[in-house]
Amino acid sequence: MTPTRPPTAAEGAIRVAIVTNIPAPYRVPVYNCLSASRRITLRVVYAARTEPDRQWELPCFEHDHVFLSGRFVEFKGRFIHWDPHVWRELGRFDPDVVITTGYNPTDLLAYLFARLKGRRHVVATDGTDAAEAGLTFLHRWVRRVVFAGSHSFLVASQGGWRLLRSYGVRETLIHFSPLCANTTVSWEPRSLCRDVDLLFSGRLVDVKNAAFALRVAQGVARQLGRQVRLAILGSGPLEEELRYQATTVATEVDVQFAGHVSQASVPGWFLRARLLLFPTRWDPWGIVANEACQAGVPVLISPHAGAAGELIRDGLNGRVLHLELPRWVTAACEILCDSELHARLSAGAYASVAPYSFDNAAFGIEDAVGQAMTRAARHQRLSPYRRLRSWRHENRLQPSQEHGASCGQEDSKERGAAKAHSGA
Repeated sequence: MTPTRPPTAAEGAIRVAIVTNIPAPYRVPVYNCLSASRRITLRVVYAARTEPDRQWELPCFEHDHVFLSGRFVEFKGRFIHWDPHVWRELGRFDPDVVITTGYNPTDLLAYLFARLKGRRHVVATDGTDAAEAGLTFLHRWVRRVVFAGSHSFLVASQGGWRLLRSYGVRETLIHFSPLCANTTVSWEPRSLCRDVDLLFSGRLVDVKNAAFALRVAQGVARQLGRQVRLAILGSGPLEEELRYQATTVATEVDVQFAGHVSQASVPGWFLRARLLLFPTRWDPWGIVANEACQAGVPVLISPHAGAAGELIRDGLNGRVLHLELPRWVTAACEILCDSELHARLSAGAYASVAPYSFDNAAFGIEDAVGQAMTRAARHQRLSPYRRLRSWRHENRLQPSQEHGASCGQEDSKERGAAKAHSGA
């Protein structure tokens, strides 16, 4: 558990420790950007190197980091990290600010360290109001305790903003650190040929709904009166079943199973595609939507993804559709057959993804850290009384009805983007 390299930053920089589960390809570059800041001395404490269901290929680590022992318990398909050594690692680094990204026991120990040592604490979450709607009493209680003792907050989406507001967190304490596609690899088109009609990308598990994508492709083929090509990127326990289903529609759909695709190869597949199908039944965000926009590919997305209605907007860069097969087939045919519509949606995709950058994500973290260190943040925290009052009125406070939620967040994101360009 020895740090990979000693931290180097300007004298007087804020010492920041980020405690998170495992390295992710969409977060490692953000930490690399953050470590370049002269305002911050960063160390990332990873609970484990990976998890059994991950096949991620990671970019180079250019930030100070340490791996804990990797202890976890698997429960209902989730991995609960528990490592008391996080206390020792935080003590060695002696941070001014501790950022936690979840509510595993390892995260809660890090939060407790910050509270008992008098350090600032920042909550970072990728969760959304929709994704956490079914949490138990205990899960909600833990969040309220952590929120009450935190000094600023980081979210990745409007859904995250609504989630924190539903707990009574002041909007002035919420900062944005968007999720981003991997721009460390080249997304420049190598040719103008888009020979894949439809693309699906994701783990082949039930919640990702790849079988629905296959049925959409079959419906499109029948409506267009020709064979269509569907590429499926990813692997998982349902692959064998999907391959069998593909054989039953082989005359109508040319299905290409690419399996697990390396990070370097992902852009090539998206740049060949004309339309991405993202029929997930549940996803807090959906990085594949970022990847599609990065390649100028319109997206058909279900409303059950966090990116729906935010990054992917109906009529701007794709369609947001409930999981009704006829509507998906019709929408896909319209986009594939209308070159002007496809070009407009493609241009919208390029434009909409521009603010979702690693630099903006790092700026958001830096802003949250700066606020946590101010005297004002200490007085604006969620008080225990406010926490109790919010708890009593929880059933009356609906996140989707928060006055000005979308407008407030979009204004905040625009301000963050403008700040980044003038230089979240």
